[in-house]
Amino acid sequence: MILVFCGTPRFAVPTLEKLVEGGHSIPLVVTQPDRPRGRGMEVAVSPVKDAAIRLGIAVVQPVTIKNNVEFRAQLAAIRPDAVVDAIIVVGYGRIIPQWMIDLPRLGNLNLHASLLPKYRGAAPIQWAIANGESVTGVTTMRIDAGLDTGDILMQREIPIAAEDTAETLAPKLASIGADLMVETLRGLDTGEVRPTPQDHSQATLAPILKKGDGRMDFARSASDLFNRLRGFQPWPGAFTTLKGKTLQVHRAQALQPAVKLTPGDVAVEGMHLFVGCGKNKDEDKDTDTALELIEIQLEGKRRMTAQEFINGYRPKSGDHLGE
Repeated sequence: MILVFCGTPRFAVPTLEKLVEGGHSIPLVVTQPDRPRGRGMEVAVSPVKDAAIRLGIAVVQPVTIKNNVEFRAQLAAIRPDAVVDAIIVVGYGRIIPQWMIDLPRLGNLNLHASLLPKYRGAAPIQWAIANGESVTGVTTMRIDAGLDTGDILMQREIPIAAEDTAETLAPKLASIGADLMVETLRGLDTGEVRPTPQDHSQATLAPILKKGDGRMDFARSASDLFNRLRGFQPWPGAFTTLKGKTLQVHRAQALQPAVKLTPGDVAVEGMHLFVGCGKNKDEDKDTDTALELIEIQLEGKRRMTAQEFINGYRPKSGDHLGE
């Protein structure tokens, strides 16, 4: 098929590579403009642009696309004697305008990192982990004018491992999603794949993450905080304050404490550091919970183990986090 590929992050690269490997013709890749990144604010290309250059595919980086006459002409010129077969969209980061939706014969096909209609939005991987889901997956869908509301084409699910973070889960989903997109195109071409409308009453949202999402609220249960820590990697992470300084929590584990701890109160036991959390509510009873802080980083300092922190900063039982 003749395809246009729109994508920006690393998550999209396996799909681009699989489509090329599968023999599809991709005359053009559309990605976001180069932007300064990192402490040095050096201009960096997107992972998709880097992959396209390696694969020998032409790249365009429009700042806007909705009313971009030049970009519209570029797409129309790809196949002037007929329409493009499909536009593939994976993490592009722009709303697709109606003129672009109407252009290809098979539509604009999106790979979304959740089992739609669950977790519509910009951060489905992060919120699935943060909300304690045990299963997630990928969906190929036909883009319409809404936010992830188009008809479902194919889906595939995978378990979320107890140790998974957003950083470890994303490559797994990217890999199975790349294969699924190839299968979807094949199925659309043969007529075996038929679009299925979403049940909008079952929709949940996965909004773009904000810095404040990483702030630890110790009124939550330890398992809830642990899931949010795993989900919000690498940003915004999980953080609180200790004696007026920001304390980043890099590794922790949830447990039921031997003694009752008020939410936010610290307990030092030997070389172990604990903080009280909210109750874990179940059908039978409410149980107290705590987090053991395993690796942390005080504002202006390096990452360190709890043992190093205890030896260096002498925290005391009764100190309080979050104030």
